[in-house]
Amino acid sequence: MKKSWLAVSALFLLLMGVLSGCGSSSSGSGDGKEKVVIGYFPNIDHVPAMVAREKALYEKALGEEYTVEYKTFPDGGAFMTALKTGDIDGGLVGPAPVMNNYSSGADVKIVAGASSGGTVIIASKESGISSVEELDGATFITPGIGCTHDVQMETFLKDFGLTSARIGGTLKHVTGNPAQYAGMFESKKVDAAAVPEPWASVLSIEYGAKILVDSNEISYGTTLPNTVFVTTGKLIDEKKDLVEKLVAAHQESVAFIEGNPEESKEIAIKSIKESTNQELSKEVVDSAWERIRFTNEVDAKVIQEFANSSFDLKFLKEKPDFKDLIDTQFIN
Repeated sequence: MKKSWLAVSALFLLLMGVLSGCGSSSSGSGDGKEKVVIGYFPNIDHVPAMVAREKALYEKALGEEYTVEYKTFPDGGAFMTALKTGDIDGGLVGPAPVMNNYSSGADVKIVAGASSGGTVIIASKESGISSVEELDGATFITPGIGCTHDVQMETFLKDFGLTSARIGGTLKHVTGNPAQYAGMFESKKVDAAAVPEPWASVLSIEYGAKILVDSNEISYGTTLPNTVFVTTGKLIDEKKDLVEKLVAAHQESVAFIEGNPEESKEIAIKSIKESTNQELSKEVVDSAWERIRFTNEVDAKVIQEFANSSFDLKFLKEKPDFKDLIDTQFIN
């Protein structure tokens, strides 16, 4: 059954602006304990954070010395701003905003993978588009300019001679939260999207949208970490033991997901509902789950290749070198 997407989207945006907590590990929590704030998105590919929160894995790893708080974000830009200002200490985010900010001098380190896959290119039922070639002249939407899903889509489309108007092509690009896409499809404001799960499954199953390019076909779809665990170099230098415990808890969460997929799905449904006021159906979650692999692995070569694509698409001003971006010393 279709929901009232205008109401859902409005509430989603409101909730995304509400903090679960403020401050960072450098500040006290008011009870004499140090505070650690973890950020993540209400997307299926961020389930490791949801499971860790539900099972209190970070709390158990850090012990009585720390208080753990959580904050959810609508996009990578907002997440990276919070990391740079110290409002969060780390968490899960897509690799593209990490790369873009690192290239601009931001203090950020990838310390583990979290998930791969889950991004699809999808066309609205209202657009009548049924193939990639028919995207010529269309309006497409992604969560952000130069975000992970945007780069994957634009890299893929280059092989078909299709590029964004941003770099002289025919495709008009707009941005917005994935929870809004159904309403934008139905109102014909956009024709297509590069969208992460679970929204791809929501749009295809509940709104009849057509998947043009599946997650195993889109550029870097099976090899690129779609979500990574990041923190700052400053925190690594000053509190290495803290980062080690955070990564250990994150790894425990990924292992739990692998061993307990059905319970993990239940946690995801509950967590996403709390953040977006939308309860995903089991059918949608099962569909989304098929496109995602939860893993701690980070392939530095693929990260670099993806970054080169970002440069070729003019999202980065200089050709990047990310040999110092990834720090995997904490992965067991």
